[in-house]
Amino acid sequence: MNAIVTVVGEDKVGIIAAVCALLAENNVNILDISQTILHGAFTMVMAVDVGGSNASIGELRTMLEALGGKMGISIRIQREEIFDAMHRI
Repeated sequence: MNAIVTVVGEDKVGIIAAVCALLAENNVNILDISQTILHGAFTMVMAVDVGGSNASIGELRTMLEALGGKMGISIRIQREEIFDAMHRI
């Protein structure tokens, strides 16, 4: 199953490393990644494959939100089909 991870917040050292490390620890494969920094605001969108993870998407959501809280940023994960439905024009 594929999912979309979004990260938004003030730019700081280690955001990409921390998010990728958490995903790797949970056997989540990154399929695509895009990130940008605009006037100090960091934004990253990742397409990931959670099919090989032993953690449920709910457990991943909890871990990513906790990481975001520690780093002072927002980290969200959604199943790809829900993300697509919400962003369809």
